[in-house]
Amino acid sequence: MESEEDRPDSTSSSSDASTETNSNWYYLPDSILLHIFQYLSARELLDVGLTCRSWLRVSYDEFLWKDLFYYNFKIDPSVKIVPGKTSWLAEYKRLSYHTPVVQTEVLKEHSHQVLHVSFAHNGKMFATCSKDGYVLVWDSNYPASIKYYHDMKTFSWKYTQFSQFNQSDTLLLVSGVHFGTPHSTSGEIAVFSLQAGFNLQCRVMNKPYDIFGTWYSDRHLLSGDLHWLAHLVSTSILWLNKASQESDSELVPIMDQLYKFYNCNASSIRAVMVANCLAPSPPEVEAASFESGAWTSKDHPSSERGNPPSHTEINNPSSSGYSSPGPSTEHALTEDEEPPEVLHPVSSRLQCSTLEGAFLNWRRLGDGMDYACPIQYNAEYRQVETQGKRENAAGGTSDDSDSEEIRSIVPDDVELDEVDEASSGISDASMETEECASESDDLSEHAEKYLIFTTGSKTYTPHQIGFKRIKSVSFPRKMDPGPSLRERLAEREREREREKQNAGVPRPEPNWLVYEEVADRFDKVDHLIDLHGHIIGMGLSPDHRYLYVNSRPWPRGYVIKNPLDPPPIAQEIDIHVIDLVTLKEVGTMLRAHKAYTPNNECFFIFLDVCNEYVASGAEDKHGYLWDRHYGVCLAKFPHVDVVNSVAFNPRDPEMLVTTSDDYTVKVWRSRSKVKHLGLEDRNFPRGLEVRRKTARCRSRSSVPSEPSQ
Repeated sequence: MESEEDRPDSTSSSSDASTETNSNWYYLPDSILLHIFQYLSARELLDVGLTCRSWLRVSYDEFLWKDLFYYNFKIDPSVKIVPGKTSWLAEYKRLSYHTPVVQTEVLKEHSHQVLHVSFAHNGKMFATCSKDGYVLVWDSNYPASIKYYHDMKTFSWKYTQFSQFNQSDTLLLVSGVHFGTPHSTSGEIAVFSLQAGFNLQCRVMNKPYDIFGTWYSDRHLLSGDLHWLAHLVSTSILWLNKASQESDSELVPIMDQLYKFYNCNASSIRAVMVANCLAPSPPEVEAASFESGAWTSKDHPSSERGNPPSHTEINNPSSSGYSSPGPSTEHALTEDEEPPEVLHPVSSRLQCSTLEGAFLNWRRLGDGMDYACPIQYNAEYRQVETQGKRENAAGGTSDDSDSEEIRSIVPDDVELDEVDEASSGISDASMETEECASESDDLSEHAEKYLIFTTGSKTYTPHQIGFKRIKSVSFPRKMDPGPSLRERLAEREREREREKQNAGVPRPEPNWLVYEEVADRFDKVDHLIDLHGHIIGMGLSPDHRYLYVNSRPWPRGYVIKNPLDPPPIAQEIDIHVIDLVTLKEVGTMLRAHKAYTPNNECFFIFLDVCNEYVASGAEDKHGYLWDRHYGVCLAKFPHVDVVNSVAFNPRDPEMLVTTSDDYTVKVWRSRSKVKHLGLEDRNFPRGLEVRRKTARCRSRSSVPSEPSQ
């Protein structure tokens, strides 16, 4: 039997063995710890880092976070880190902690469907348009509040549909639809001052209404007008207007014609926008050329996209086999071609499986979290991105975070520590100093710009994007009064004398149906890109280098026999990325988000682009957020009805606003911003984050191991 004296020695021996065992864990080689840690989730990896300094150091290993980054966010391993950035852990933090996913505000001041939202360039305000006829201007500080508003029904507007701030954020352009017949295309643009109240500066006619209008300069805007020339043939005139139309003399002009385009097949110029022209001036050669997926105005007249109202003002064709006037857009089937499939139109927003199955080049998709596909960029885009961002990042510092910041990358129920707020935005003071000054009235001083619009040569629905290089523009300082009444009467008398000499035969009218015979009367489109589907939204990148386009594709091989009977369209929306320097498509995201309305009822789903993210609305009652570089879908923003528009705060990409047919405007902010505001993010609803949150059961070797700079 053991004596009493022996027991303390036994206890001491046991304690020493335990200490020795624990110390063995402390002295584990880094290679073994890395092998063990690679099976941990992000939260577990941060938790084990609190054990000791050795484990903390290993838990910060960039290869561990690189593996977690690719796996959890489901990123293609061939896509390397953002050029100019070096820390995978910081990138993981950005996508999990600095993306706008927390619903901080639900604004219910509109009494009808909210169609559009736009931000001021300084990020301090945003404007919303609605079918209730109001335009509301909000203060973007938390909580968002109404700063200005106006009921446009006092001007006989049916509803407001689009808004845009000028570059200096002193004026707001608002576009809307007039009351009229059910098929009326009449619209109007109003400009309000944001400096001294919300005073009306001018009103400009705009036809068709969904040309929207846009700012050309800080004090000049573009509007449109439509004139019918013959059956299914019209002309669209773009006008350059002064934003303030008070004049001391009736001879001082307030508007001037910019371009005059030819439209066929009931189409018209719509959805115009202006971008800074970054491409070098092309050589003076004949504009006619044909490329894969793009051709210029000589091959096809510049007919702009036409939404349903445009074709209802003219007579319907006598049969569905009507042959369109002008240059033929059809072709006869050869022996090698298959006849088109008979497809059934969609009569509502509900999914129609018969139609969906008819599109042979589409694949069925579910409604799960894996629904949103990534953006696929080509090598040309990646090369340009790498060159540009590496130049901008030269001389910059590393974006590694300290231990306190690192623990904040884990969402949900993990406690967040201190965060470096300097990386999350720009202060109000800096916004003040960076506001743009008012521009000169001399438009000739402006650099060349691109006029961008949608068009359609095969049918009235918009399936092409048109580009027109705007060179030197001069606004007349004095209006030509034209011939006097006496001179006009004399000219009319001379015309009658000529008709008598010609045996009473009047001068023949030009044949508007044949574009070649009247081409000298119109401006030519420089370039057209056909997306073979209905274009429903466009957005520019902040640097005006890339154009992102929402489009619903047509079925493969469909032959359009009647321009007033457009093809059925997909229930999924594609996103196309076009380089405005080369005018070529450099990225595509197929079947990304859903829309259900048929082609003849299709409406705009606006999207927005910032330096880091891309966002879009959808008809499946969600907004969507993608990372712009990696292309992956990061989050879905739920609404009760169609999400019509989204907009990033241009000074703070961690703030996003979505608008919906459910009458609400929702403001989404990042977890970092929520904490900065002194709020508890657990008390607010969140968007649906599309990523894995479980531990991994795979090897690090499935992800490229070489450092990506």
